[in-house]
Amino acid sequence: MTVVFGGVGATFLYQHLLQFFPEIDVIVLGEGERTLPLLLDCLSEKNSRGLQHIQGIAYRHEGKIIDTGRPDPIENLDDLPIPAAYFKYQHISTSRGCVWECAFCGSPAFWERRVRYRSPVHVLRELRALYRKGLRFFYFCDDTLTIKKERVIQICRKIIEEGLEISWFAISRVSDIDEEILYWMRRAGCIQLSYGVESGSEEIRNVLKKRITSEEIKRAFHLTVQYGILPRAYFIYGSPGESDKTIEESIELMKEIKPLSAIFYALDVFPGMALYESLKKKGVLGDDLWNNRIEGLLYAEIDSHLTHNHVRAFGRRLRGAFYKNLSTFVEAIQLVDQKELYPFHADFCSRLAMTFSHGDYSQIKTIRDKERIAETLFRKALDYAPDHRAFLGLSLLLQKRGKWNESSHFLKEGLEWFPSSEHIHLALGVNYMNCREYGEALSWFSKFPHSEKARYYIALCEQATRAPSQEGGSGQKKRA
Repeated sequence: MTVVFGGVGATFLYQHLLQFFPEIDVIVLGEGERTLPLLLDCLSEKNSRGLQHIQGIAYRHEGKIIDTGRPDPIENLDDLPIPAAYFKYQHISTSRGCVWECAFCGSPAFWERRVRYRSPVHVLRELRALYRKGLRFFYFCDDTLTIKKERVIQICRKIIEEGLEISWFAISRVSDIDEEILYWMRRAGCIQLSYGVESGSEEIRNVLKKRITSEEIKRAFHLTVQYGILPRAYFIYGSPGESDKTIEESIELMKEIKPLSAIFYALDVFPGMALYESLKKKGVLGDDLWNNRIEGLLYAEIDSHLTHNHVRAFGRRLRGAFYKNLSTFVEAIQLVDQKELYPFHADFCSRLAMTFSHGDYSQIKTIRDKERIAETLFRKALDYAPDHRAFLGLSLLLQKRGKWNESSHFLKEGLEWFPSSEHIHLALGVNYMNCREYGEALSWFSKFPHSEKARYYIALCEQATRAPSQEGGSGQKKRA
């Protein structure tokens, strides 16, 4: 058996891996789509030229490590086959590479700060194939989807023209955003954009070579939420120069940009990062650390000014500040007044409401007024347009408080717009069950005889209405 490694880590560590791990036979360097088939041909003896003739690999030969060099980049990504012909998946990449030079990212070295793009037609071919397989949600996992504005708008227009009713997440850079691109992205189903804020400290951002300003960050978050796209912030803590002061600057910026989702990462260093290579040159670390059974190395472990306790405390402060202020972030939401976007605004409000009433945020104790926030958002959604999620979510909140009549009102209104909704029918039946109107409840459940949930509720209703039977001669009634 031949063991082949590939990917970002293997590409940057190929010398070390081949030297210290005899289990590994060959490493594919860089892009592997063209290299790997040639390697497989060679290993299966279909190609007699030998490994030395395959560009893009590293291997051992007579005790020496042979590197045949990085392969030439695939210039036209449309030449690559679309995996959707054979597989179902939700992660889609429409480009490769990034032009920026963030010190905490391996992309600049791996892709050499160059971006190659698939055509909008090729991207739509992939989306269409996956859509036909029943998929409706996707992650656009480009390093930065929005680098070429007109190309993104073309993709969005094609999604709309083809009637693909999908929703999707993407990653953007704050400097690439304006109202036009946000408009078309929202129309095409974008529901979340993630931005690398990294730090509220300009000093820290400069150390990380982020090259964005606080004003660009504020503008991007303000515009994104206006168009009904959930803005998510990535923050890094435990960076070179991190302190209580810089963490406070991050918290202050967070309060200004009001993200509706946030991810906080302690800075790790990995091969390929400019930061990692700089530390290697200074003799602070070496590739031999990967001989240990570790998943990563926190920067704090090699910086005498930081400790694990420092870093953990920084993370707690950032997360605590986010959850403490999240309710005020939601209350500050202002959506653009464009009628063609009203259905999308309703969708945005009801999705966000559901995270507070039934989703991730509902489980976090430090978030204040979760049910009030959810109810406000559900009602706001219905002010924009009829929304299935809003009718159902609001009615469930009202049921939880025992407001059966008000819940019935919204459920019946919801059925006027969504008459075939099983969820609304079942919720309405549950309403009547709680009011002990079992006959009425059965009339709603019985409309879905093949539903497992409906059958469960029907059985409860029948059990509740069944007359107690007599035990022979005992005079004692049997409980239903």
